[in-house]
Amino acid sequence: MMTAVSSTEEIRARAESALARCGVDLAGAKSDALAARTPVTGAHLFGLRADTPEDVDRAVEAAQAAARSGGLGLYPGLPGPAALRGHGGHDPATARLDPSTGADALAVAFEEVDAVVVAVPTDVHSEIAVPFLERGIPVLVEKPMSRSVEDADRMLASARAGGALLAVGHTERHNPAIRAAMRLVKGPRFIEVHRLSAFPDRSLDIDVVFDLMIHDLDVILAMSVGEVASIEAVGVPVLTSRYDIANVRLRFSSGCIANITASRISKDRVRKIRFFQPDSYVSVDYASQEVEGWRLVRGGERPGIEGGAIPVEKDEPLRLELADFVRAVRGRSAPLVDGDAGRRALVLAAEIAERMESVV
Repeated sequence: MMTAVSSTEEIRARAESALARCGVDLAGAKSDALAARTPVTGAHLFGLRADTPEDVDRAVEAAQAAARSGGLGLYPGLPGPAALRGHGGHDPATARLDPSTGADALAVAFEEVDAVVVAVPTDVHSEIAVPFLERGIPVLVEKPMSRSVEDADRMLASARAGGALLAVGHTERHNPAIRAAMRLVKGPRFIEVHRLSAFPDRSLDIDVVFDLMIHDLDVILAMSVGEVASIEAVGVPVLTSRYDIANVRLRFSSGCIANITASRISKDRVRKIRFFQPDSYVSVDYASQEVEGWRLVRGGERPGIEGGAIPVEKDEPLRLELADFVRAVRGRSAPLVDGDAGRRALVLAAEIAERMESVV
């Protein structure tokens, strides 16, 4: 189980570890330095989350020290940090977005940034993203796309009106194991998912369906399963007032059935999805990025089974997600997970949550 961060040193150590896994080089600025440059994005963007508002303030102040060198600037005043790039000699450290007086600074930000990562509480995804999208500035918003379908539609409408690229951070779609498995999964008849975690110290503003299960909903919807025909769901609030464990059974128009269990109160960490198809079986361990494939071989006196481990070129999904976003921005092409895909996963998650409420 993750524990609360209690000191600046722990904040730095934790952030350094997380950023290093994403291929980010840290610069050693001043005492509380938490400065970052990311070679993946060419210092265009990076979202950073801390565990408390105080942590955010310290991280923002430290990152601004590096911004003076023309690198990466984090702009405070938003409900969480947004990473923006400075141009033309502009000093990002001077652009403090105070909620009451930050209008002018925000206007500067609109002119100075190439792209934005929105990694703030879900309730304000739309509030933060829409002004950038309306001005044609590409946005990558973390999952879930928004709190409500209405907010998601507002973001999509703003992206269309502004001609802006909108990507959604369903990181598992960038997992190399899933990319390998999708080449093998053609017509699944049954899908079994277990996504179990210890109790977190973040994302408690949403329930486990929007926090964890939505990863797998997005992956499944990307398969050839058809439209959702029926939903059976149950959830239990254990340590919070929201659902901490949930199980759903989905039936699709193709006849495929998916059984999904998500928990954030488990002892063990499990991230597995299994696909059962006519004559074949594919198993994916998201965490270890391992894939196994088995198929029925007919012939001879009786059929046999052959298969084993499928080669996977392992990589950090978050790094790949950011690289995909930058590729899409630079090439003016579609991201792997666009706004429409994010909305589809959100709609299904909302329907599941509504169904769980109906059986309370």
